[in-house]
Amino acid sequence: MEKKTTVNDIIRLLEEWAPKKFAYDWDPVGLQIGSPDAPAGKVLVTLDVTEDVIREAAEAGAGLIIAHHPPLFRPLKSVRTDTPQGRIVELCLRHGISVYAAHTNLDVAPGGVNDMLAQKLGLSGITIMEETYREPLFKLAVFTPHDSVEKVRKALGDAGAGSIGDYTHCSYELEGTGRFTPADGADPYIGSVGKEESVAETKIEVVLTGSIRARVEQAMIEAHPYEEPAYDFFVLDQRLEEFGIGRVGNLREPMTLESFARYVKERMGVQALRVVDGGNKEVRTVAVLGGSGAKYVGAAIGKKADVLVTGDIDFHTAQDAANLGLSIVDPGHHIERIMVGGVRERLENDAEKAGINCEFIESGIVTEPFRFM
Repeated sequence: MEKKTTVNDIIRLLEEWAPKKFAYDWDPVGLQIGSPDAPAGKVLVTLDVTEDVIREAAEAGAGLIIAHHPPLFRPLKSVRTDTPQGRIVELCLRHGISVYAAHTNLDVAPGGVNDMLAQKLGLSGITIMEETYREPLFKLAVFTPHDSVEKVRKALGDAGAGSIGDYTHCSYELEGTGRFTPADGADPYIGSVGKEESVAETKIEVVLTGSIRARVEQAMIEAHPYEEPAYDFFVLDQRLEEFGIGRVGNLREPMTLESFARYVKERMGVQALRVVDGGNKEVRTVAVLGGSGAKYVGAAIGKKADVLVTGDIDFHTAQDAANLGLSIVDPGHHIERIMVGGVRERLENDAEKAGINCEFIESGIVTEPFRFM
């Protein structure tokens, strides 16, 4: 009998890519409506959750909606069905639809919203604009008898340890001698109770991030032949990867600001956009941030960007940016809709690899509230 896919199965896939720890403290990401144990054989991906989107999900037979913008952004004091938020909750519960919001965690995640936008603009040499999360990095050193080195090393790598850039299962080995005396009550793999032993051992060293420490430690213990493995964790000062908001990259060829603005308009598929001229003779280095980026003018300047592509720029921020020599192209908040196709494609691939049977559907409802005259 085929196992039914649950909401929790999909959440695990999504949070392996965009864990909640990447989100800002104020951001209510996660499962907002429904149950993790509810069925989710079909999933609808959308930018926003509206009543029309819920009806679309119900007609498609979806048990889960994955949205970028949390529908319950502020805590509810009541659930009244004569209010917009109350109707959303009521409609979801009536149709048995759960709702999961992946907001700033999806903005920060590698391959998430901001990487999608940077790639859409054809940027190269992409880096983060502002660091928001730094994961602790550890080195694990474990002492293993020679006949178990391959088994332990593989278990560590399969658990995620030793991943550096585009390389996996990275490790370093050093041979030496381990000495121990099994005490009363011990059940030694090598040696006898009360007798000192000397064993030729290999020290295996791997690096790992804090998020997988418990998993790696458990995998090591299960693979190790000793009743009491000897191992150490060391905290490292360097880092393997930065996580942050926004992206900065370079155009293949420099453009005038006017040409670049037209390029953004075409690539993002918007009817109109706003432009702030910072006095740049040409645009080569581009900062991009989905959503509201007014607070990140300083970060873009710090990365020596010629232009910032973002939404919701206010009057005074625009003036300040121009005076500081930063141009801005504002194609609106709704360009984040790029996540609909991106999330659908990513989760389809991840679900197939994990053997999870689920159909992912892109919402066709346009939630852009603005109309251009």
